[in-house]
Amino acid sequence: MNDKLVFLGLLYFVQGIPYGLQSSLLPVYLRGAGHSLTRIGLTKILYFPWVLKVLWAPLVDRVGTKRLWLVATVSGLALTCLSSAALSPEAHIWGVAGTLLAMNALASVQDIAVDGAAVGLLKGRSELGLGNTAQVVGYKAGSVFAGGGLLAVIDVAGWGPMFMLLAFVYFGVALFVWGAPVLDDELLRGQAEGRKGVQSDAVHPWRVWRKLLSVPGTPWTIIYVLTYKLGEQGAVTMFPLFLLDNHMTARELGFWNGVIAMGFSICGSSLGGLLLSQFSIGSLMRRVFVMRTVSMAFQSSLLTVLEPSPLMKVMAVLSLSVQHFLGGLITTLTFTTMMHCTQRAEESVQATHYSFLSTLEVLGKLMFSALAGGLVDWVGYPTAFLLFLVLSAGTALHVWRATDTGALREQLKEQPK
Repeated sequence: MNDKLVFLGLLYFVQGIPYGLQSSLLPVYLRGAGHSLTRIGLTKILYFPWVLKVLWAPLVDRVGTKRLWLVATVSGLALTCLSSAALSPEAHIWGVAGTLLAMNALASVQDIAVDGAAVGLLKGRSELGLGNTAQVVGYKAGSVFAGGGLLAVIDVAGWGPMFMLLAFVYFGVALFVWGAPVLDDELLRGQAEGRKGVQSDAVHPWRVWRKLLSVPGTPWTIIYVLTYKLGEQGAVTMFPLFLLDNHMTARELGFWNGVIAMGFSICGSSLGGLLLSQFSIGSLMRRVFVMRTVSMAFQSSLLTVLEPSPLMKVMAVLSLSVQHFLGGLITTLTFTTMMHCTQRAEESVQATHYSFLSTLEVLGKLMFSALAGGLVDWVGYPTAFLLFLVLSAGTALHVWRATDTGALREQLKEQPK
């Protein structure tokens, strides 16, 4: 089991690096250069390959091996970083945007392959909890490394050396995956089972979609993953920029939001895996979603304070830390729910099914976070955060009703032992 966790954690770590670069480093850089919140929000378009990944998920499912796809995509990320190291963000902003778009495209393909491997490798409730913890923690650790750590030192190290370092990290992981023994059994199984029905489904692709939508629990999970992060995503995107406008420097924000707050997010994700081995996922989700709504109400109250002060900084850091802690916990619960649902699908479409759900999860977050900047420019921070709070409360009510009426319980009652 330890080999599986190390393998999955390392792959999700390097997969989180592009997200950290774009979600933490790029917005602070652009805001410091005087760009509007609307323009910063529109940079979320660079995440678009994640929305399209469900289109090529069947290809990854059925052509080649997981090892081959992982080595190819991680090596491609290394080469992309080498290209970016030769660019200057001040003089080649479109070139930088292009490299980030390419990194997102490669990371999205890598995600399909590693998710498919995880579905096959993780067995039983305890392994699912720990495996999804490794997934979320690894991804967020990569995001912290790229978006927090590199943001804190970019003024000293420079853009080029920073991307050279990332290229070496990716090349090292590609070599590790090439020789990883943990994939051997999974590959033999995947090659034997994954190609059943390939020709028929290739000729009739709608059969794949029919299989996906007929998996028990899929309709409820679709609605849930599209909506569970709406309010939180708006707040996570805009509150750091509010602090940058009024209370903190870019370096302070890189440390407190990019490192400390994300550290709390990792702690929340880790705790989620432990709690899942002791409590039902339904009872956990009910309580955590209510707690998130309360924390967002507290954060919204801080928007009335515009004068910089040490007390305001303490309250802001506390709010960010609690928000990320609960967000990390919710993410682990959500991805475990998704994987429970996927394991009921036919083995030949499991990677596609999980990619379908994770694509919708990204789409729900991406669309709202892209619009959040324009919303704040239009109505101001207080009104926008009131909407974020209402959306968060609505999601909590949706989860609460699902556990009461049996929709969530019905989805999870057949979870693997």
